[in-house]
Amino acid sequence: MLTVALGGVGLGTAPATAGVSAGRGPVAYVLAEKGLTTIRTTTNTASRLIRLPSGVINGHIVITPNGATAYVDVDEPAGVVYPVSTATRKVGQPIKVGDFPDGMAITPNGKTLYVANINSGTVTPISTATNTAGKPIAVGNGPWAIAITPDGRTAYVASFESGTVTPINIATNTAGRQISVGKGAWAIAISPNGRTAYAVSYETSTVTPISTTTSTAGTPIKVGLHPFAIAITP
Repeated sequence: MLTVALGGVGLGTAPATAGVSAGRGPVAYVLAEKGLTTIRTTTNTASRLIRLPSGVINGHIVITPNGATAYVDVDEPAGVVYPVSTATRKVGQPIKVGDFPDGMAITPNGKTLYVANINSGTVTPISTATNTAGKPIAVGNGPWAIAITPDGRTAYVASFESGTVTPINIATNTAGRQISVGKGAWAIAISPNGRTAYAVSYETSTVTPISTTTSTAGTPIKVGLHPFAIAITP
């Protein structure tokens, strides 16, 4: 499994209903070594630091669709996710996940957070209603990134070491057949119509289109050397 720790900076935005007065606009959450800083986007002013109980070696932020909670994954001391209330700025109890959590994604209905655990080869589902972790789901070696279809039915997990993408049925939290996309599967994105997932492979310098209907890979698309990120226009 991968053992590399990356210095992380995460950025998330919450709507005006989340912990700010109406009309004051969204808030940006910025993750650094000591914790979270919020920035009011209408004035570009920063708040005091929201300290996390443990230091941050690698971390990311995702925010629930209703803007109520920011989730921060931390690989220090032993793989946890912290829920942070955007209304009160209070940090909740750590949620234990796998070793070296990295990619995270929340379902469109906001009910489940999925966390990719690089060194464990698993994805941990977390109920956002109770902030409790479910049974880890085995995927390919070195899961690095997650993308969820717009209809909220399937999560696609890109795994770096095995060079695969694993579909997860969100209704049952079960993994489907791994799809080979080339060594170094680093990032993944799904088209707005939900029909195609695009998997970025760092080591083969390709992007592989995957049909979400059949879970089959198309012909890899050659791109620039060592690609590691992807985004799709609306």
